[in-house]
Amino acid sequence: MGKILIIGAGGVATVAAHKVCQNKDVFTEVMIASRTKSKCDALADVLNKKYGTDVATAQVDADSVEELVALLSSYKPELVMNLALPYQDLTIMEACLQTGCNYLDTANYEPKDEAHFEYSWQWAYRERFEKAGLCAILGCGFDPGVTSIYTAYAAKHYFSEMHYLDIVDCNAGNHHKAFATNFNPEINIREITQKGLYYENGKYIETEPMEIHMPLTYPGIGPKESYLLHHEEIESLVINFPTIKRARFWMTFGQQYLNYLDVIQNIGMARIDEVEYKAPKADGTGDEVVRIVPLQFLKAVLPNPQDLGSNYDGETSIGCRIRGIGNDGAERTYYVYNNCSHQAAYEETGMQGVSYTTGVPAMIGAMMFLKGIWSKPGVHNVEEFDPDPFMDELNRQGLPWHEIHNGNLEL
Repeated sequence: MGKILIIGAGGVATVAAHKVCQNKDVFTEVMIASRTKSKCDALADVLNKKYGTDVATAQVDADSVEELVALLSSYKPELVMNLALPYQDLTIMEACLQTGCNYLDTANYEPKDEAHFEYSWQWAYRERFEKAGLCAILGCGFDPGVTSIYTAYAAKHYFSEMHYLDIVDCNAGNHHKAFATNFNPEINIREITQKGLYYENGKYIETEPMEIHMPLTYPGIGPKESYLLHHEEIESLVINFPTIKRARFWMTFGQQYLNYLDVIQNIGMARIDEVEYKAPKADGTGDEVVRIVPLQFLKAVLPNPQDLGSNYDGETSIGCRIRGIGNDGAERTYYVYNNCSHQAAYEETGMQGVSYTTGVPAMIGAMMFLKGIWSKPGVHNVEEFDPDPFMDELNRQGLPWHEIHNGNLEL
């Protein structure tokens, strides 16, 4: 049915590729490309042996529009799944426009030189994609992604007006490392060390990093301290569901993680600007001045998130807690969530649960496009499409969801 190109060979791309190969009736031709072709080759070898597929590979620098255009022109995919870094969203979108390819990603663009992310850069491509008759699907991971689809599902089936939305993300797993991040360390640390932001009564309110926190109870897990963060799906959700009066995003962190993070910030290792230092020359003839970005150096020495799965136990719990006016005119609450086992994710794909919860929805979004269910010209956030077929596939593809009606939301 469909020919796709996956850009990226990290944890999320690995999970998505496994799920793509499990759905060979939809994904008939697959290529994986990244800067390091050997990583693509190793992944393709695992997939082809496990699923009897014929996954192809290629080398591409996703920072280069020229290289991307050459690859897309040669391979001619129907859809490009951007599972690389958020820095590369715009170059890949540009290459898709130049070659007539449709586009999907899991996280919005952010510039390398500023820890800041918003959808405005990608929304600026709307008219060009519309005129080209191409579809771009933004934020099709879990959060953003499934949480936005949960919200759309609630609006479609249960609420005449949604007033309060809280997206809650708990990782109650243990990777048995002193300090490690569950996805790209550079992106992860940039995200959680910036100021918090939430929406209330038509405006955004900024907080200091980790300033607002409280214990929340997660199903099957129990109470976990949860911290208010800035997260991109709020930006599109309050536009697409204008009855929302307040929207917030919460994530859990253990105290040991926060202690390490505090030290990293205090000693300057979270900096994203270049610093100079003297390093010995390779030929031993003295020193030379070298420029590095401290956070990128830290990324190089921290555990690789792709290697955490084998010893990871516990589970994640991510969902939406919504309060508003139900279809019967009475106030109602609604909590929809998924719990994902790190060990089960590893046994299936070789990756831990955080990669799994992002990679599976990326595959489902691609499936929705190739089946013609989610396909309209322009640049669209996932909540703009029909949530029902996506929700059905979540249950089939390994991320079953659960509902609590009129329970205590704690928020």
